Amino acid sequence: MTETTLATPKAPPGTIPGLRGIAADWASDQRAFKNVSWGKAMMWIFLLSDTFIFSCFLLSYMTARMSTTVPWPNPSEVFALNIGGKHIPLILIAIMTFILISSSGTMAMAVNFGYRRDRVKTAALMLATAAFGATFVGMQAFEWTKLIMEGVRPWGNPWGAAQFGSCFFMITGFHGTHVTIGVIFLIAIARKVWRGDFDVERRGFFTSRKGYYEIVEIMGLYWHFVDLVWVFIFAFFYLW
Repeated sequence: MTETTLATPKAPPGTIPGLRGIAADWASDQRAFKNVSWGKAMMWIFLLSDTFIFSCFLLSYMTARMSTTVPWPNPSEVFALNIGGKHIPLILIAIMTFILISSSGTMAMAVNFGYRRDRVKTAALMLATAAFGATFVGMQAFEWTKLIMEGVRPWGNPWGAAQFGSCFFMITGFHGTHVTIGVIFLIAIARKVWRGDFDVERRGFFTSRKGYYEIVEIMGLYWHFVDLVWVFIFAFFYLW
């Protein structure tokens, strides 16, 4: 006599108790990421993790500054330049901030023209954004060189609290690395857009399906994040 085994029906996701129920609820979700590509979703996850890192850096900086017993250097004096015999505070930082914010505008226009499939304007605006980013990095290199020549080191500086040097080089260096990586990727993707790789679906890295310029928007998400982080660095490090 053949025994028939009856399969136990699966319980609906909302009726499973405990942690398994929570996992089942998330696994069965058909709305949160249904219309989002993997590339865009992964970029958002990366930016979220990067937000935690920059937040930890800025919180550590604020903790070090508020807990030190030695006077903290005055940013208006440390980051000032002598131009035409006049001592102008934060002039270099103001120009750097203007350049980076302007690059967000060119990147937004590049995304707009990308979805219009205007590859010439898209590539030109991406290259303009990369030029802004490269200028920012160059000015940051000048700022680093100036402070190093004046005696700033990760373990000390001539103006006060020793933690100033380590906080400055860590935070601005980490952000500058992000900008440099962004410039490299902007140039690479602009070249692919200019050649028409997204129109003929040429095989290679970062080439999406034919006629689809989503990689330009993903690059825009990264670049706007880098600009937003600089606003916080500018406010907490240079204006405080």
